Amino acid sequence: MELYSPDQTDRDILTLLQKDARLTYKELAAILHLSKSPIQERVKRLERLGLISAIVALIDPNKFDHCMICYLQVQLTNHSVHTFKLFQQEVSKFQEVLECYHTTGGFDFMLKVVTRNMIAYNDFLINKFGQLENIGTLNSSLVITQVKRETALPL
Repeated sequence: MELYSPDQTDRDILTLLQKDARLTYKELAAILHLSKSPIQERVKRLERLGLISAIVALIDPNKFDHCMICYLQVQLTNHSVHTFKLFQQEVSKFQEVLECYHTTGGFDFMLKVVTRNMIAYNDFLINKFGQLENIGTLNSSLVITQVKRETALPL
């Protein structure tokens, strides 16, 4: 994987688009005091390089009456490369899993899991997640209140 070090203009474009992806090339150009054409070229290049991987709408989970967020820490019983890769492939198939991180510390992975309620979470754990191989210790932390939610990377 090749890493890219954006210049200041690219950083400015990325910062603005992270906050509002609906900005037009014309609006970006006006904010950055550049013409539209170079802005458009830069954005297209950032997309080609994979720095802009998707343009999405962020939904506020607090607006839904049936939305339970849980962070699930997982320790595997086997730590072979094959086991780790297989776990990552299988867990990526679950629509309930929004994020999966390979971590340091007492657990191997941390997952952000979203279900309708506790009954659905229990069903997910037993009938889906529990069917995976090499699952050892689990630790679930239910979100009571979301204090901060930021999706923009600091550039």
